[in-house]
Amino acid sequence: MISIPHKTKQFLVLLTKVLIVAAAFYFIYNQLANNDKLDWQKFIVLFRKNQSVLGIGFILLLSVLNRYFEILKWQNLVQHIHKITVSESTKQVLAALTAGLFTPNGVGEYAGKALFFNKSETKKVIFLNLICNGIQMVLTVVFGIFGLLYFNTLYHVITAKTVLILFGACFLLSGIFFFSKKINIKGYSIEKLIHKINEIPKSIHQRNILLGVCRYLVFSHQYYFLFLAFDVDLPYLTLITTISSVYFLASSLPTFQFLDFAVKGSVAIYFFGILGVNEWIVIFISTLMWFLNVVIPVVIGSYYVLNFKTKEIV
Repeated sequence: MISIPHKTKQFLVLLTKVLIVAAAFYFIYNQLANNDKLDWQKFIVLFRKNQSVLGIGFILLLSVLNRYFEILKWQNLVQHIHKITVSESTKQVLAALTAGLFTPNGVGEYAGKALFFNKSETKKVIFLNLICNGIQMVLTVVFGIFGLLYFNTLYHVITAKTVLILFGACFLLSGIFFFSKKINIKGYSIEKLIHKINEIPKSIHQRNILLGVCRYLVFSHQYYFLFLAFDVDLPYLTLITTISSVYFLASSLPTFQFLDFAVKGSVAIYFFGILGVNEWIVIFISTLMWFLNVVIPVVIGSYYVLNFKTKEIV
């Protein structure tokens, strides 16, 4: 085995940290500066018309709460290994978010969090992160399906026959899941996965679900209030179910964090176009959501990445 000198290791770690942060800022700048669909003149006119310190503060508060609930979720799950403070959880969540910015569906986030723990705990940390992200995805699917069904009753995007086929496919997949849970693939099975999930105390799962619901309600309503700020006058139920549909369908597509707003934006344009909402408003709101909930946390996370110490890897 080749031994790398200590100073070389330090240099490589520093280089990696700088590259991650530099790439993060490059992608953020590139997406904001070179997006020809963003009409900044219209945004400035509307902002001056509706500017409110209280309103801006409220939208920013929702961004803080969105990420705070994620931090509390991670702190709650990690106590299955050992207890960490909110400060430590913040550092791990934001640094991992920055590290996962360039990977499909934020896969790099798993490795990012694992670096803060002993090597012997890597598998446990990755599994807990899977649980953390998994519950958010389940909630997105559940709320999204109800949203799509309600939206479809109003605008008939898909036929009743297609709805029945989709439900039939869901039942079929559920049946396959149930009957194949004992099948082993390289020592892994669904039954073992369920057993590992059940090893985590119910109180932790319950708190995880509660925090996941809180986070979902926060970011979906942040989207809703931004539409109100852009003078979109539609019934609450219509807007909120459309938002849940957009998040559900956009989350089903494989993407990168730095392209998140583009994917959600393209799905949102279709749905909100049916509602008669101007395309540039949809693009701007999707971009603002991305900026508030990804860009700002990544900027803060960059600080933690640059200050990450190699001695933390045991």
